[in-house]
Amino acid sequence: MGIPVAVVGASGYTGAELLRLLAGHPQVELRGLYARRAAGSQLSEVFPQFTDVITSDIDSFDADRVAETAEVAFCALPHGQSARAVAALRKRDVMVVDLSADFRLNDADVYAQWYGSEAEPVHPCPELLADAAYGLPEFHRERIRTVKLAAAPGCYPTGALLAIGPLVKAGLVKPGPFIVDSKSGVSGAGRSVGLGTHFAEVGEGVRAYKVAGQHRHTVEIEQELSAMAGSPVKLTFTPHLIPMVRGILSCVYAEPSDSSLGVNDYHQALTDAYAGEAFVSVLPLGQLPATSHVRGSNRAHVAVAYDERVGRVLALSAIDNLNKGSSGQAIQCLNLMKGWDETAGLTGAPMFP
Repeated sequence: MGIPVAVVGASGYTGAELLRLLAGHPQVELRGLYARRAAGSQLSEVFPQFTDVITSDIDSFDADRVAETAEVAFCALPHGQSARAVAALRKRDVMVVDLSADFRLNDADVYAQWYGSEAEPVHPCPELLADAAYGLPEFHRERIRTVKLAAAPGCYPTGALLAIGPLVKAGLVKPGPFIVDSKSGVSGAGRSVGLGTHFAEVGEGVRAYKVAGQHRHTVEIEQELSAMAGSPVKLTFTPHLIPMVRGILSCVYAEPSDSSLGVNDYHQALTDAYAGEAFVSVLPLGQLPATSHVRGSNRAHVAVAYDERVGRVLALSAIDNLNKGSSGQAIQCLNLMKGWDETAGLTGAPMFP
């Protein structure tokens, strides 16, 4: 028998991906599914793919009930809502991996600036920020091992940081301003119905959105790159919506810190940074990442190119936004927090075609 695990927010896309992966995890046992709108339904009514795979009912969230039945909870709720659920669970000593933005930012004032609203102008639980680890294992592995609250990063920050992070840490590129250009599948917008993700609006077209410093993930990427650079970093982030379900392709543009550096130096820095990493593959020079090559997996493909004509470094990555960009990464954090093999439940190969 594995340890008992609950999923709070089980009716969304990230919740569904968590359940798919946890169903095959050798060291966990699902002991509670919670969602507000789907409460009272069987999981198979909400997600027919789980028929005869996970035969559980979905309940309304109750922190006491979760604490009575589960040792670990994944929270896949919208920001604001998640913070309160996490606080209630931590008060009951439940280990939590949070998939919202509520504990990713170190500064409560920065959170309020980007996520605050008229109804909720400040962070709901600022006292927990210092207890949370930023859940990107490739850069925060040792910290994640020591905490009982991990904040799994956003999908856009994961793609951007995996691509450019090693070059920033090695001092091979100037510390910004960077240009981050990313293309995402529509599942990243969540399962709630909205005109912007209606098939007739998305199909056969590509569009940018929340440009020029408007997207909330901008500050999350800046926070992490600033820590790597040892000085404040700014960037221009341009996300695009692509007519596909899964995947994010990120292209990060940077200037070399030294004109004598070449593409082999940048490629070697990536190779050194990810040597021994279970889920990040550095592609050979000349080979570029594609979302179709990582679909359905916790894998990331990264690559680098150098445009000598204009003196610009291009770092690229491809991830599955629901897996390495969300639910798979959250399980990777759980494995570290529990001292298990980091790859447990995550070794499935990508789906292709």
